[in-house]
Amino acid sequence: MRKTRPSLEPQQERSRESLRKLLKAATEVLGQHGVEGTTIPRIAQHAGLTPGAVYRRFRDKDALLEAAILGILERQDERLKAGLTPEKAAKIPLDVFVEQIVGGMVVSYRANAALLRAFRHFTQGRRDSEFFRKAAKLEVRSLERVVDLILTGRRNIGHSNPRLAVTFALMMVVSTLYEMVVMPAPIREWKTLLPKDDNALKRELTRAFLSYLGVSG
Repeated sequence: MRKTRPSLEPQQERSRESLRKLLKAATEVLGQHGVEGTTIPRIAQHAGLTPGAVYRRFRDKDALLEAAILGILERQDERLKAGLTPEKAAKIPLDVFVEQIVGGMVVSYRANAALLRAFRHFTQGRRDSEFFRKAAKLEVRSLERVVDLILTGRRNIGHSNPRLAVTFALMMVVSTLYEMVVMPAPIREWKTLLPKDDNALKRELTRAFLSYLGVSG
């Protein structure tokens, strides 16, 4: 009788789960300790693995962090793709939809400020790499998905070039959040000139966004 070979599926699933755990640990350590404080031994300990097990998968810390960051960007893009459809977005009043998007961005950037700082530090040092190009492509694709959703309300946009206006307004929000939340300047004098808290920041960013789009009322 011909013997049946044991299935590789359980072994492969364990391997995938180990990789997921490792990438999650790398992201968490990066957010807690920054790029310089993120080491293979620290990641391995956080993941419940040995450093040797990490090195069997990745040649060094940079390769591991590249995989972790690209994984996050890919999941972000998949969530946007599988989330709100243009048909459903079109049913939401444009001012309400923009307020929801801006509010969600403020909350997300505040909650992940340390990790976003580390992301920026890590990626900016690799501008000429294939990793940087892949990361930029994923970020642009995610941005375009949000732009397309907002453009379902284009009939309420007074700007002569709605796509340019929405894209530029989103970039304005991202840049402002990096300056005020992710990498704020440690200058006390600025506090008297800026929104006093995140709720005020949401209101002003939403107002600026809608005003630039030429949304009346």
